[in-house]
Amino acid sequence: MTDWIQRWKDNKIGWHRDVPNSKLIEFINHLQLSPGDTVFVPLCGKSKDMIYLIRQGYKVIGVELSALAAKQFFAENKIVYQVTQEKGFEVYRAVNICIYSGDFFQLTSQQLSNVVAVYDRAALIALPAGLRVKYVQHLYSIIVKGCRMLLLTLNYPQSQISGPPYAVNKDEVVSLYNDGFECQLLQCFNDIKNEPKFQRSNVDFIEKATYCLRKY
Repeated sequence: MTDWIQRWKDNKIGWHRDVPNSKLIEFINHLQLSPGDTVFVPLCGKSKDMIYLIRQGYKVIGVELSALAAKQFFAENKIVYQVTQEKGFEVYRAVNICIYSGDFFQLTSQQLSNVVAVYDRAALIALPAGLRVKYVQHLYSIIVKGCRMLLLTLNYPQSQISGPPYAVNKDEVVSLYNDGFECQLLQCFNDIKNEPKFQRSNVDFIEKATYCLRKY
């Protein structure tokens, strides 16, 4: 995981976007949120999606390995924050948002006790296959029963281009979340026309999928 810290230091963050993700905007109603609800964003980076969630009237808890990413988030969005130390994390807090800088796998259910929804745009697909299993198991252990999740994935011929982001198809999503989650595929389509990086590598296709899950 130290590779991710280096990527932030080198500003090699091609996954970051300066606008909220269109699929979050399109499918956020599936999370069935009420004003003031708290949304957990794993491996959050400095995502503008967090700003979108706050502006919709929700609170956000993020976790991010790179402290630099957390600092950039607050600086670029001109948000005044405070930093404290908490159980192995450097915690960045401001009005309606808290980012834990540290290891996702060290988060506890107590730290996420108020979370009613999860938004995963770039966490699962950022992890190699072995870690994806561990990620889902730990996520299940720290969120409450009934918690809903919006999950965005990519699928493409992994043999034609290396990750991250890694290819995760529907069968793997169903397998990963089969034990403990209800899973609904909301949308899946080939978007190769909007992915010049994949076009340059002559990748045959890149499917973008959105799922709604619920822990039972």
